[in-house]
Order: sequence, then structure tokens, then C-alpha cells
Amino acid sequence: MIYIYSQWQQGRRWLLRYQGRSPSFACILGFTATGLIPGISAAGSTPKAREYTAIADAEFLLEGPKATPQYPLPLLQDGVSPVFITRALLAALDLPVYLFNAGLPHSLSVPAIELGGIGARCLTSGEAMPLSKVQYLFQQGWQWGEKLAQTTDYLIIGECVVGGTTTALALLAGLGIEAAGKVNSSHPRCNHRQKWAVVQVGLERAGLLPVSQKVNPLAVVAAVGDPMQVVAAGMAIAASRFTGVMLAGGTQMLAVYALIEAITNYFSVRTELEQIVVGTTRWVAEDPTGDTVGLAQALVGGVPLLATGLSFATSRYPSLRAYEQGYVKEGVGAGGCAIAAHLMQGWTLTQLLTLIERLLANYRRLRLNSTSE
Repeated sequence: MIYIYSQWQQGRRWLLRYQGRSPSFACILGFTATGLIPGISAAGSTPKAREYTAIADAEFLLEGPKATPQYPLPLLQDGVSPVFITRALLAALDLPVYLFNAGLPHSLSVPAIELGGIGARCLTSGEAMPLSKVQYLFQQGWQWGEKLAQTTDYLIIGECVVGGTTTALALLAGLGIEAAGKVNSSHPRCNHRQKWAVVQVGLERAGLLPVSQKVNPLAVVAAVGDPMQVVAAGMAIAASRFTGVMLAGGTQMLAVYALIEAITNYFSVRTELEQIVVGTTRWVAEDPTGDTVGLAQALVGGVPLLATGLSFATSRYPSLRAYEQGYVKEGVGAGGCAIAAHLMQGWTLTQLLTLIERLLANYRRLRLNSTSE
């Protein structure tokens, strides 16, 4: 039920160490105007809708389905938000959830820890965020990583950033990692050509071409990244000194891990890399239109890439079966939370599917009742 795709021995040790343990979930919300580029993301049917995707996911994550949500989940090209997976499993496991606003364009409708961040400009500007703001967000992530690590058996760090796989590609490329053609997306077939064209513009305008291995990694985030990346990196570095960390996501969290390595080396920061793994879904790890495993192996020290075997092939809902056709795939820490459910309770894939379908059925019932009134 849990697959290990890279760094097998280290990944197995991590799983054995935290089997039966109770984690906490930290979800970092962020925004990049890169996500508003037409066609760049399928996490919202229009650019305007994508401004509210993270905000709607946050409301659903904390409060579940409601007859009249303040921010309804946006319509997707196909499928449903991965927050259904995350909400269903976290509620069933009764795990602590910490919501962090690293920089959003609009106010949240639910309580969150405000980090004083800002949404990033489009990475094509080459000036996504001020370096001073990136440095501040790194310190915020570090402080919260220390706090959370001392109150839990291990820490799951998830994210919600529309357009984040494109800023992930930009960060990876800016750090000198061959990532073109390897990343994933919310589209059933990854739009590699569009992503790479956007990234090339940003790196050129930022003066990061040709790529130098000696560049300040925080400056790369400031040039072409998003606010989630640096918060997650600071949080993971600090937490790894006390406990295990699962970076819950695919391409975006592989980019965060690359950033962690770069910060560790550039600033001579002590990081317990053996304590950190990346946890995602099978749909990401085995995406035939990307190369997630190759990307994990391309990172300097390599990182254990774990994935849940969760399958929607037998679901009675077409919106869930769409995941098997490559839609959506991951987000809001879905894969990492499924891995945690396997580790903590030993739940089977059928049990996970039942929990998720039950939540979706409740959501559909409330939505139907509200529209018929």
C-alpha cells in the first residue's frame, strides 16, 4: 500500500521508524500570478477562479462540506479537488491541522496562522518577490518548524499553490537541476513546452542564465519562486532536527527538497536529511507524461520518494475515477495523508476509498439540497 521509488533503504527505515505513530499536518497556502497564465493549470476552470482555489480548499479542509460555503470549491476541467482525500483522512484519523497563509491574494474564511507573506508576481517578471520578504518567510517557517516538531511524532507538510508546479520547475532549473520534461501538472498530459517557455523567460530576466551552482538559493526563490517554497523549506529544516518530516506532494515538494539541500550547502545550515522524505500519490509517481522518479534521483543527495497505492479505479463516482485518467493527481497533502493513514491505522486501499466516497456523497447531497431550495 506504500511504494518506495527511490532511496529504498532510507525510505524503508523512515517508514519503520514512524509506523503506528501520530503525525500533525501543516498545510502552507500560497499564491503565484504564474497560475493565472491561460492554460498553465487545471486547478480552476478560469484564471479568476484560480485566485480562490487555495482559499476554497482551506475552507473545505477545516470545515468540510457545507450547504452554503463562503468559497465554494472551484469547478475543475475534470475530477474533484484533492482536498476531498485530505479532509476525509485527517478527519477519520483525528489529526491536528495547522493552516498557514504564506501569501494569498484574498482573505481566508477560516482561521489560519498568518505569516506576513505576499503572493508572488508571475515568474516571467524575474522578480517574483523581494528578497527581504523571502528571508522573512524562511525565518517564519523555521520558527514554526521548531514549535510543531516538539508536539508531534512526525510532521507532514502539505501545500496548496495553483501554478506551483511551474514555479517548482523554475526553482529546480535555477538551482541547476535538469528538470525540464520531468515535472507533473494537474493536466492529464503535462504541458511541458508551455512551462519551460515561461521558466526560460523568468530565468533570463532574473539574470540567472547561465545557471550557477554558487547562486544564493533564496535569491532564486525571490526571482522565480512562490512563498510556499521557502516557508516549507524553513519548516522542514528546523523540524528535521527533532523529528521526521514528510514533504507531502510531488513536483512541488521535490523542488522544496532541492531548496533544502541548496540552503544547507550555501549557508552551512545543519539539516537532518535522513529525517526527510517526499510522500505523494501513485498518480504522480507513475505519471507517464512526466518523470517524477527520475527527478527524485536527480537531486544532489537523492531523496526517498514514497507514494500511496490509493486507487479510484473502482469508484462509483466519475469525478474520482478521473484521477485514473491523469486529472488532478495530487494536492493539499493528499498523498502524504494517505501514507499516514496506512502507517497509523494500517487501513487498506478499500477502506480509504470508502472514507473518501462517503465525504463526496455528503458534499453532493448538501450541494443538491442547496440548489433545490
